[in-house]
Amino acid sequence: MTQEVDLYLRKSAITRQRERALTFRAQEDRGRRWADENGYTVRKVWTDNLSAYTDTVRPGFVSAINALRAGEVPALWCYAADRFSRRSSNDITPLLDDGKRIIFDYERLDSADDRDRRDIINRVEEAREYSALLSHRVRGTKQQQREEGAWLGAAPYGLRIVDKETRKLGHASTWPTLIRIFESTAEGKSARTIAQELNAEGIPSPEGISWGGSTIHRMVQVPVYEGWQAVSLTRGGRSVPYRNKQGERVSVLAEGVEPVTRDLVQRARLAVAGHLPVAPEYQRGKVKHLLSGLLRCASCGGGTAIHGRSYRCLNYTVGKPCAEPASAMRSLIEAYIFEEWIGAVVSSDIDNADPLMLAVAERWVALTKPEETEEHRQALGAVKAAERSLERLAEDRKAGIYDGAMGRFYPRLVAEAESDLVTAGNRAAEFSGAVDLTIFDDSDVLHAAWDGADDALRRDLIRLAIDSVSVTRGLRGKPFIGDVRCDITWATPAAD
Repeated sequence: MTQEVDLYLRKSAITRQRERALTFRAQEDRGRRWADENGYTVRKVWTDNLSAYTDTVRPGFVSAINALRAGEVPALWCYAADRFSRRSSNDITPLLDDGKRIIFDYERLDSADDRDRRDIINRVEEAREYSALLSHRVRGTKQQQREEGAWLGAAPYGLRIVDKETRKLGHASTWPTLIRIFESTAEGKSARTIAQELNAEGIPSPEGISWGGSTIHRMVQVPVYEGWQAVSLTRGGRSVPYRNKQGERVSVLAEGVEPVTRDLVQRARLAVAGHLPVAPEYQRGKVKHLLSGLLRCASCGGGTAIHGRSYRCLNYTVGKPCAEPASAMRSLIEAYIFEEWIGAVVSSDIDNADPLMLAVAERWVALTKPEETEEHRQALGAVKAAERSLERLAEDRKAGIYDGAMGRFYPRLVAEAESDLVTAGNRAAEFSGAVDLTIFDDSDVLHAAWDGADDALRRDLIRLAIDSVSVTRGLRGKPFIGDVRCDITWATPAAD
């Protein structure tokens, strides 16, 4: 009776000796040939087509090892030791200790032979060391390219790579469509409306299919259209301008290529945020009511919606259960919340570090100076990046990358990383100056500002100081008493 064996296949770009890596089919053919020659039947084939870096999670590898460890199969065949694991010998030593059979075809190593144990462990450790060094080199190369303003990925929509050596960007044939998107957004058109227009005209999206509102929205926020190198501070997060070691932005545009104008970018982003007047023809569908989104039903915790002349529990309105649905006449509750808001704001004192006024100050800057607020966030991101660089140096040294001859570079790299951290910290400190809050010091001035504001600005002003309002159900025939029926959650400063 033949025994069973699993095959583990993994492919990367280049193997040793400058040979192209074997394809999955070629690896599988070799594995099945080994099984036939040694009296085994292939039970299952596990595959991974992922990075060779040591921190990559490989689902196929994990499943293959779990099956071997659990005794589902007595043996596992792998083309080569560096196809098996590049993390450390800790992945294989417990399996060897348990008597599991692992075959490495390329090196002609078989754990069934006790004499191969040392060689197997050494080969896995060598693969780990190579992968760690490769990861370090790739990070360093990409970092240098970013510093030089090379665009590392595929050219963004509206742009093209005009020089393969420098990877600088220039205008593509789709640039006019990109400008149209910014101009339409700045005029107040919604992302959905713009997407519908482009689809109706048969203009392909960046993916070559239909446009969507989310694609439009992302484009308006991307720093590359301002001409700047961009990075994501978190995996899958939004792009922010990359800053070099001096804390400066880096241009990715070829000489003579103009970005989207600064004014157009600002107006488009302000329009998306709802802080610019919108032409009447584009106002349909925008939230107009002062407290929409702020009011919560105290009974069910759900939001509220305008029903006639009142704010009413949304769940109750749409037929969902609510034991005590809240309802309050719009004119009465808006007047009450406004008076509470203006009284609390005027009585707050930033000189005494009143939490409410600190929160108002943060949100006021974000409302009136969105670009400066974003600059501050980016500066804080640079600080975190510099801190991470120091941590990575320590991790690399622990991993042995700076053992031997490379050790002479370590003190200089640490000094440079520490200098970068100081520079980034100084940059972030530039945004800690005073904020002009005179509008909130005097009740008459604040009343005048309120009277002169449109609906959108009034909504923003209310939200400077209020996060939410919980409303209880009123008694039929009883007057509205805000102090009894409303519980206001006041704003607090953002956490550091």
